[in-house]
Amino acid sequence: MENIIIQQPQPFDLVDNTIMISGIGTGFKGTLTIHIGDGDYKIDEYAQVGAYSLKQFQAKVTIPENIEFKLDKISLIVRDNSAKNNKVHVPTIVIPLIYAPNILPDYSGFWLHKVDKNETLATLAKKYYQDKNKWEVIYRSNIDRISNPDTIYPGQILRIPKNEEF
Repeated sequence: MENIIIQQPQPFDLVDNTIMISGIGTGFKGTLTIHIGDGDYKIDEYAQVGAYSLKQFQAKVTIPENIEFKLDKISLIVRDNSAKNNKVHVPTIVIPLIYAPNILPDYSGFWLHKVDKNETLATLAKKYYQDKNKWEVIYRSNIDRISNPDTIYPGQILRIPKNEEF
């Protein structure tokens, strides 16, 4: 059994420049290592947890202004570094996240939209952004939910990113 449980964020959550992380864990000297990155850039932080038993924790990671992730998808890696040699399993949790500022400048949250019959990404983009050509914003924000941008289904719940303009 892993000694790290991440409750927030969940896989493929839309995140901003400030990422709030919460969970339950135990780690070496009561510390977990947190990495956030896209393969080119990596931010390192730490969270205090239990040293001998599981304890709730929260961490806040702010992406510095000089870091510009190139990809929409970034990774959150939370690790207990107490196992120092290669023969021992190092408890590690990897969570894929969607970095919303790459998709919609000045991202400030999202709406949830339940797809109705005959709706398309273009009709949703027209409804929310007054521009049907912004369908890709919705698609990129729901890459875990939409396998083909030409096919969405009634009843499907989609995230519609917003900013101060929309």
